[in-house]
Amino acid sequence: LLDVLFLNVLCLYLSSAAPPNFIIFFADDLGFADLGCYGHPSSVTPNLDKLARGGLRFTDFYVTVGGCSPSRAALLTGRYETRSGIYPGVLYPGSIGGLPLNETTIAAMLKPLGYATAAIGKWHLGLGAKGTYLPTNHGFDHFLGIPYSHDQGPCANLTCFPPDVKCFGECDLGAVTVPLMKNDKIIQQPANFLELEKAYSDFATNFILTSTQKQQPFFLYYPSHHTHYPQFAGMRAAGRTSRGPFGDALLEFDYTIGDIMATLDKTKVLNNTLVLFSSDNGPELLRRSRGGTAGLLKCGKATTYEGGVREPAIAYWPGRIQPGVTHELASTLDILPTIAKLSGATLPPVALDGLDMTDVLLRHGRSKRESMMFWSLNPSKKHGLFALRLGKYKAYFYTEGTSTVPDPDCVAPLQFHDPPLLIDLESDPSEHYPLSLKERPDLQHVLEEIMKVKASLEASMEFGESQIAKGQDPSLQPCCNPECSPKPSCCQCP
Repeated sequence: LLDVLFLNVLCLYLSSAAPPNFIIFFADDLGFADLGCYGHPSSVTPNLDKLARGGLRFTDFYVTVGGCSPSRAALLTGRYETRSGIYPGVLYPGSIGGLPLNETTIAAMLKPLGYATAAIGKWHLGLGAKGTYLPTNHGFDHFLGIPYSHDQGPCANLTCFPPDVKCFGECDLGAVTVPLMKNDKIIQQPANFLELEKAYSDFATNFILTSTQKQQPFFLYYPSHHTHYPQFAGMRAAGRTSRGPFGDALLEFDYTIGDIMATLDKTKVLNNTLVLFSSDNGPELLRRSRGGTAGLLKCGKATTYEGGVREPAIAYWPGRIQPGVTHELASTLDILPTIAKLSGATLPPVALDGLDMTDVLLRHGRSKRESMMFWSLNPSKKHGLFALRLGKYKAYFYTEGTSTVPDPDCVAPLQFHDPPLLIDLESDPSEHYPLSLKERPDLQHVLEEIMKVKASLEASMEFGESQIAKGQDPSLQPCCNPECSPKPSCCQCP
């Protein structure tokens, strides 16, 4: 009866009130324990901490995979990256493929309802010939940002500590300098990273002001470059933390979040805006102290261990979301169907992997999500799932490490497990102690249920054509002066 009453009240509210606005902040390579509100002792994140105090903080929130491009595809489409073809690995400046145009993003879903839509920051879902895969072809009215990761080009122009100390690391020396694009045009190459965050903040502020003046509901997607290596920060944040370049980069992102939240308050739409924050994958442990931390969680980016796929997450909506902490299972996959529910948008007519989580958000209820499956960053039908979480248990069918890091488990080669490694994530979130079926025969039914769910999920998975396997064409690398020579060094314009 209470469920029916809640749904009736929700429907009445949505039919009578102005359509809600939506903002997604998506960090880059940020670990589970990198924020102050998640326990980091030297990170300075006052605005995110404020959102966490006034909103709902998740402890069991997952991305689908430990990599940039596929994780972003899953968030925007509500579908595993295997369906959309954003595998294996990530897209590059000269990649021929990108997020297919027949995939429906959150922005495209909201457009028929009259929403203004904008993306700022790191796209990383393809550029293609003549900007085929840019945000403006995926439902976004506006885009200001870099079409891929900022380390996919020479990083000598990245100033990360005032006034003259440059970022170390070679990045991709053979690629063009990193461009800043507005919609489908290059407006600066190389991008001025010292002023980039201010440009993003100003763009977002103007977008909100314009939308509210028009009384138009809006969706703002801000996938930040922070805190991906090599870190950078403008003069407002550089040198302001005790955590070094990583801490400065995180603080700069936090400042922009504060600017945007202040604009929501100024325009009197704060109470009608759902704000969501998370990160695309765990820390890049190869960079050690410059790569972030997953805290007590195991390993990081590019693995299916908890440190690679379990992320900090905050949902904030004054007057609608009561402050607190939830231990319910949730995922970036669930954002699209949740926004559809709250806005009244029609769900895309495709197989969706996300589930509506309005019960979790609006009344701290139970999650509809019972399981979460994890493919490798290089998935294949041959290997199938690497891991699956069902309730509090996680089973590993394969384990594989990634780069040279201190923990030997995080560099271990591919290994098949039969029977699967079984972990109780409530009692052992660090995944130190696989459970023994010999010692715990009562767990046999748990494993049997996991195998049933695994078989069902794998049977329902249709692998889309790999966009990354289409390869690269150097001529597709963005150049502000396309007829110049020799490339890539001539692609530099003020």
